[in-house]
Amino acid sequence: MTVHDPRAYRPAPGAGRPLTSAVSPWLRWLGEAVWFVEHAFERARADARPEEDTRVRIFLIRAVFIAVFSGLAFGAANAALLAPRGGHGAAAVSGALQRADLTDRNGALLATNITHYGLYIDPAEVWDKEAAYRQIRRALPRISAERLRRVLNGDRRLIAQPGLTPAERQAVHALALGGVSFELEDRRVYPLNTSAAHLIGASDTGGQGTSGAELAFNDAIRAAGQRGEDFALSIDLRVQGVLENELAAMAAESQPKGAVGVIADTRTGEVLAMASWPTYDANQRGRASDDAALNRVTSGHYEMGSVFKTFTVAAAIDSGLADLDTMIDASQAYMIGNRRIQDFHATNKILSLEEVYLHSSNIGTSRMAVEMGADTMRSYFRKLGLLDAAPIELLESASPSGGRRWDDSSRASMSFGYGIMITPLQMTAATVALVNGGIYRPLSLRRGGTGAEGHRVVSAETSADIRQLMRANVLRGSGRAANAPGLRVGGKTGSANKLINGRYDFSRGVGSFASVFPADGPADAQRYVVFVLVDDPSNGSRQGGGVAAPVVGRTIDRIAGFLNVQRREDPPAAPVVRP
Repeated sequence: MTVHDPRAYRPAPGAGRPLTSAVSPWLRWLGEAVWFVEHAFERARADARPEEDTRVRIFLIRAVFIAVFSGLAFGAANAALLAPRGGHGAAAVSGALQRADLTDRNGALLATNITHYGLYIDPAEVWDKEAAYRQIRRALPRISAERLRRVLNGDRRLIAQPGLTPAERQAVHALALGGVSFELEDRRVYPLNTSAAHLIGASDTGGQGTSGAELAFNDAIRAAGQRGEDFALSIDLRVQGVLENELAAMAAESQPKGAVGVIADTRTGEVLAMASWPTYDANQRGRASDDAALNRVTSGHYEMGSVFKTFTVAAAIDSGLADLDTMIDASQAYMIGNRRIQDFHATNKILSLEEVYLHSSNIGTSRMAVEMGADTMRSYFRKLGLLDAAPIELLESASPSGGRRWDDSSRASMSFGYGIMITPLQMTAATVALVNGGIYRPLSLRRGGTGAEGHRVVSAETSADIRQLMRANVLRGSGRAANAPGLRVGGKTGSANKLINGRYDFSRGVGSFASVFPADGPADAQRYVVFVLVDDPSNGSRQGGGVAAPVVGRTIDRIAGFLNVQRREDPPAAPVVRP
């Protein structure tokens, strides 16, 4: 009998191995490894070494675990170090509805996306509809009872409640009800709630902008979202916060119907802050009243009163009709036909052009408007953007009302801010053009501005004269409450009675203040326009110098540091000129 020694068994080299000669070295290595494992146990048994069999099994298990965890570690490192950077979590997924995060100019978050869930119910799979109704209402109190009943009693699967948070989804899921399911939703949220709500706007559940910057930059925001990037607006959230804070403080004291504020960079046209009061919670847009939802900056129309005198004076100077030393007779009322124009602060004397501005003389500006003629005045008003909607990305920017008649009486009224109703956005853009060296550029909510060259409205010399007059008005005229120590503020007050049922009501009015800081320096110096309007205050002053100018002064005092405007000691103010 022939005894075969199992240890004598040795397969011939290459026997039983997979063919690898025609494949890559990597596959050859893998084939040899598989062959080795395949015959390891057999060799151990053949050699009568069970402990070797155990070691091979342990080795194999450890190798598998090492391979798995190495793969996971590699994937995590790749995601952390090599994945595309961008956004506060914006996903670069082709075809996604996700919108890019909105940020301010410094990267502070204004709007982002958070995963929510839609609650769907298939009534055919609900065993006890009454019990399901009670349990869902208990787990999700905000759901509409009427809508839930309608879905449960329907004949097909419908959405019962959109926008569930993860916690709300878990509460409903824990009920373990038949026929209840959830679908992911890309939900837009606004972490600052009421801050900059009108400016930012909103988007719908389909990922489309519906108002404000969300609508104005809709395509660009979606494209940035696809790339995993943020989309930056021009506003500075620090400046925005100060402006909103000061408007709210004024509103608490003066109890107005509404108020607005705008701050713009005069060199680029960038809007650094835009506030409309009252405001609303951007996360609950559907609950806002029409009054709160109205963006008064873009869509509110106002007769603004004497702030318009800056435009009239600029047109008179630039057209060659007058200069700062021109004398104008304001010694008595100015008659246009049967109409009698008087000064609110009558001086009853002949005034220089500077005194007309400082005393806010209706008589003086009316005389200039009549003398310059319809064509000249209309041309300057058009170049200043006062006859058209303010050019800005916001689709809500409204056209003015009035300004269609240019006879002597109508021009006289417009010269001091009556007979034409414009938006605060138009007022801001026109003021920017007059103080930046005379160039009208579109305002913009895009960081960096539009880059448009703009068009010339007045000469650089006229612009310098206007800044000088505005500064003098803060030092010696009606704008003293807007002065901020060391910041060389200039500005012009505006006060207008409100037109109620076809008649002007002297007990109701609009107070405004248009300012620039710093007012000194060369034409192309870095400076900012701040405009504030208070609509129909019911407590305290209705005059621009009493209700709007203080808001401007406090705002400028607080934001100067953010904008790197250096304070300088002011020279002593000249004595106030008295008639």
